[in-house]
Amino acid sequence: MRITAVVFDMDGVLIDSEPVWERVRRDYVAEKGGQWLPDTQKRLMGMSTGEWSQYLSADLGVGETPDTVADEVIERMAAHYDRKVPLLPGAVEAVQRLSENWPLGVASSSPRALIDTVLGRTGLIEFFDVTFSTEEVDRGKPAPDVYVAVAGFLRKKSTDCAAVEDSSNGLRAAHAAGMRVIAVPRPEYPLDADARALATHIIDGLDELTPALVAAGS
Repeated sequence: MRITAVVFDMDGVLIDSEPVWERVRRDYVAEKGGQWLPDTQKRLMGMSTGEWSQYLSADLGVGETPDTVADEVIERMAAHYDRKVPLLPGAVEAVQRLSENWPLGVASSSPRALIDTVLGRTGLIEFFDVTFSTEEVDRGKPAPDVYVAVAGFLRKKSTDCAAVEDSSNGLRAAHAAGMRVIAVPRPEYPLDADARALATHIIDGLDELTPALVAAGS
């Protein structure tokens, strides 16, 4: 299998945003009198905007419409990014390295507004040929929709692409699209055993993400 493009997840891969998402949504649910459940964060990872706003509204008892939930949570996230974008160590260098070898895409569960803010403020936008949010496809991760969409816009077969992911649902999505998956799991959000088994490579940080690793099979 010859790799013809590489697709990055954003949250948890390029930026350390999952703790920010968790804190913002957890605080929001508490303020609105809802109940945060033990498996809530795990379930939220990979959901599209429409999916998680519906989940907070209906399942966690927030009591606002999904549209209101989405608007208010995204506004709080944007305020965080206006102060500082939490880039992960080695993110810029890894993207630059891979961009010298392949066209790159982003397949993110963040809404379009936050993708554009993060990539614009960090200067990473210049390295990506296409960026897609799960809110722009029918289903969020673990469905493969966003990865298939990115591959299509890159004019590549999804089965000829590699994906860089951190979460269990992200790995499931990329693998379901037929991509070779490189996992960069965050220690605070360990991978489920079934998702871990889908990864061709598992690395501890982006310093290990090299063209040779991406090109190498299992």
